[in-house]
Amino acid sequence: MSTKNLYDKEAREKIKSLVEDIKTGILVTDMLSKPLSAVPMTTKQVDDHGAIWFLSRSDSEHNKNIEKDKDVQLLYSDNSDMEYVSIYGEAFIETNREVLEELYSKIDDAWFEEGKDDPKLSGIKVNPKEAYYWDTKSNKYVTLFKIGMAAMGSDDKDIGEKGKLNL
Repeated sequence: MSTKNLYDKEAREKIKSLVEDIKTGILVTDMLSKPLSAVPMTTKQVDDHGAIWFLSRSDSEHNKNIEKDKDVQLLYSDNSDMEYVSIYGEAFIETNREVLEELYSKIDDAWFEEGKDDPKLSGIKVNPKEAYYWDTKSNKYVTLFKIGMAAMGSDDKDIGEKGKLNL
């Protein structure tokens, strides 16, 4: 696996590509406590500045944790395409109704009894500060074949890229 570190705009584009492709990640909050507080979250949007957006209930444990400590970790994993990204950043709670309405979709009714007018509806905006990715660039069958060939002595060891995303 080759190392390819990306910077600024290229790093933001890589995050956007991976996060929008994988869609569901694990949001880790209260990282100083053990066990860690981790919850699956569906990405609603990655904006033009690279911020990652979620919807959340204002009374949730992760919202309360963010109010105490903005540092969060996002972990995305797509085993079928062998794509992974780990993002460290700062999270902010958003209550602006225009922003929340833009992020809201009908499927979110499962979590919010009063729909987009639910008083407990809030957004979480994560501004990435540092990230690391692993991307095979191929599906898992091609990658597994390349790994097998490398194990048998083949010179073709290009099974993908990994690197730091410098924002």
